[in-house]
Formats: sequence, C-alpha cells, structure tokens
Amino acid sequence: MQDYLTEFNDWLTSLGEEYDVDPLTLGILYFISKPCFIGCLVLTVNRARKKAPVLVPILFSALAFSIPYVYIIVAGRNIPAWVYIFIACMFVYGAYTIRKKLREKPVLSKDVNDNDV
Repeated sequence: MQDYLTEFNDWLTSLGEEYDVDPLTLGILYFISKPCFIGCLVLTVNRARKKAPVLVPILFSALAFSIPYVYIIVAGRNIPAWVYIFIACMFVYGAYTIRKKLREKPVLSKDVNDNDV
C-alpha cells in the first residue's frame, strides 16, 4: 500500500511540475472553496424564498465555485485544451443547475399544510 501512495505522490508531483500548478495549493483551494460555495448557495436560496435580492449571494457563490479553476487557468502552463473545455463546461453546467434550483417553487409537505389550517 505504501508503494501505491508513493507512486501516486510522485505522479501528482510530476503533473504539478509539468503544468506549473502546485497540487497542494490546488487541493487546499478546492477544499476551502466548496464549503464557501455551499454556504453562499444556502444564503441565496434563503434570500430567494424571502423575495430579497439574490445578486450578491449568487456572485459570491460563483466566485467560491470558480476559485480553484481560476488558479489552474492563471497559474497553469502548457495545459491541454480539453482541460479548458472541461472547466468551461463545468461553469455552464453549474450556472444552469443553480438557475434551475432557484426557479423551483418550494413545495410544502401535506403535514405543514394541515397544521396551518
């Protein structure tokens, strides 16, 4: 098992050297950005339910989502074109799913409706 971890570490380090992207920095940015993204998304949904403006929380959600990918785009060198296409597809799909979730009407369960009457 130790051999596999060593090989994986060597492979990851070689990728970082080849593309000028530090794998540790990318991993830290990724794992820090996801809780921020989810928190901003929750704030966006709560504000949308209250019919309050949601532009700023959406912008913060987009920023939190994109931080690790922007790092790849800015710091990376000699990155294959398919990586840029993949990142663009993730941005488009992320925007689509966020918009879809925000446009859904919240459905109240039958138990909540019975208690209100």
